[in-house]
Amino acid sequence: MSELPLFDSTGLERVLCVVAHPDDMEYGASAAVSAWTTAGVEVTYLLLTHGEAGMPDHPDEVRRIRPAEQQRACEQVGVEDLRVLDHPDGVLELTLGLRRDIARVIRQVRPQAVVTMGWADIAPWGVNQADHRVAGLSTADAVSAAGNRWIFPELVDDEGLEPWSTTWLLVTGTADPDQVIEVGAHDVAAAVASLEQHEAYLAALPNHPVPAEFIPQILAGGGGRAGVEAGLPVRAFKVG
Repeated sequence: MSELPLFDSTGLERVLCVVAHPDDMEYGASAAVSAWTTAGVEVTYLLLTHGEAGMPDHPDEVRRIRPAEQQRACEQVGVEDLRVLDHPDGVLELTLGLRRDIARVIRQVRPQAVVTMGWADIAPWGVNQADHRVAGLSTADAVSAAGNRWIFPELVDDEGLEPWSTTWLLVTGTADPDQVIEVGAHDVAAAVASLEQHEAYLAALPNHPVPAEFIPQILAGGGGRAGVEAGLPVRAFKVG
């Protein structure tokens, strides 16, 4: 008997994925993106930083390398719209400015679902990285703000961005998922290929496991919780 129900993607036309760094989508979530784009859903990635603190090379060089690797990763899963903000890597803070920047993109993209990262201090794999926590919580708050005309009214008055209420907030990397997004073998392969595009980043992490060896295992384990071959567990909040 399956433990979790499958997420129903019916009605999704646009999805916005908000993460802290290049590569954050590539640890399983990109398989769900592949499944969506294959079905004709438009998916936008919003990175809050350039990931410039993630490698030992000089940050000026890294901020050029990592978004380029992310662009190649996007191509593996059918994402054509990649947006990168210029918040500082490693020291993201819960600020109104960050929340406004995310709310702005939500109003621009007008997605039915927003995907982000879990913001608990402790994640299933250990202590959750600080930028990940800030990205997740800021995105959750921005989803609410994006639908309210009186929060960040300058987005309407100065930029002409009318409020937008998304239907779903989908949170990955949580200890208490309640649904699973089913993915197929093609999507698993695409997810592996997407992580492989972060070649320079992975080379800077000599103990990092080989993508083809652990990404399929992660997705098989997630799918098993819903009685399917492969899947991405998420905490799904119906917010709109």
